[in-house]
Amino acid sequence: MHTLLPYGPAALVLCLIDLAADRLQAGMGATAGFSLLLGAALGIVFQRGRFCFQCIFRDLFDGDGRPAQSIVVALLVGMLGYWLIFSAWLPDPQTGRLPPGAHIGPAGPVVIVGGMVFGLGMGLSGACISGHLYRLGEGSVRAPFALVGALLGFALGFWSWEPLYTLYVSRAPVRWLPQALGYGGAMALQAALLLAVALFLDRRRPPDKAALSASSLPRRLLVERWPPVIAGTIVGLIGVAAYFRMEPLGVTRQIGTLARAGAERLDLIPGRLVGLDGLAGCISRAGQLLTDNGLLIGGIVLGSFAAALAAGAFRPARQPPGKLASALFGGVLMGWGAMVSLGCTVGVLLSGIMAFAEAGWLFLVATLIGSYAARILEPSINPLGQQEMTR
Repeated sequence: MHTLLPYGPAALVLCLIDLAADRLQAGMGATAGFSLLLGAALGIVFQRGRFCFQCIFRDLFDGDGRPAQSIVVALLVGMLGYWLIFSAWLPDPQTGRLPPGAHIGPAGPVVIVGGMVFGLGMGLSGACISGHLYRLGEGSVRAPFALVGALLGFALGFWSWEPLYTLYVSRAPVRWLPQALGYGGAMALQAALLLAVALFLDRRRPPDKAALSASSLPRRLLVERWPPVIAGTIVGLIGVAAYFRMEPLGVTRQIGTLARAGAERLDLIPGRLVGLDGLAGCISRAGQLLTDNGLLIGGIVLGSFAAALAAGAFRPARQPPGKLASALFGGVLMGWGAMVSLGCTVGVLLSGIMAFAEAGWLFLVATLIGSYAARILEPSINPLGQQEMTR
């Protein structure tokens, strides 16, 4: 029986997060504290909603489309919020300008290949990067290996960046749908696509459980998985708030910044990477080791930790070496794919599609293909058992 025992430690963690945010705001500025708090909120909803792209894709491949509804809802809510912001900041989208700071990147072969490699990596490692971050808060033993692998993968991405940029990225078009269709046309097109996906997903769902009584609501809130519509709505609102107050959602800027600093110190890459710093996306920032994105990431881990404590889901468990090796290797693939694609499933897929960027759609399709390829390859690469993320 679930008792009140875990709630005290969870509440303490949340209080410490709030205290740390106050200190950060006083010492580093308003966006620092806001980043930590927003990350904590995101960590809670990720953990409670099981909002991990690899989990969701795997359920979809297994015939259950219900979890994927959370992605659709997040995109619908997010693009509506982005449209309100864009229309205030840039009333005429057909002037040739792009909205400031939005993740609207090149839509070319590199984002497709990067997305496929990222999808393969998240399938082999058991989660996307944001999934590993919230699983870290649950005590996952695989998550640290995957995240270290992502650091290494980012370093490899920086090492391979210049020829990719010269041959492909620099020639790829940056397509923002409102420039061609106007805000109304872009909204209508994306809404139609997402609603079509929602109808498809509704056909791939098991029978609903019986309605819960009022007495089960506390357990539904603190212990059981949140409904996809609720989780997706909150993620979409957080995405809009993040863009309005600081920058679009993403979880790889800090990882890339650390990897870039380390690679530069080891003389593996030059101090200036041609073309990179002028592109839009969840990219590294030269000369700044701790970013607001790093505080957002810390908030995700801590928020997930608090939610896991309350749910009794903080359960570190030993893993066989094969699973740890696949997590590390998958992390390397995710890091490389995220670096060359200028972000991951949060920074390119979520924030990109919310911003009406064609690159976001390309990355979505590519990661689906890569994740399905991992599903086929995983038994031969890791024959010791199924992936960790089964809840």
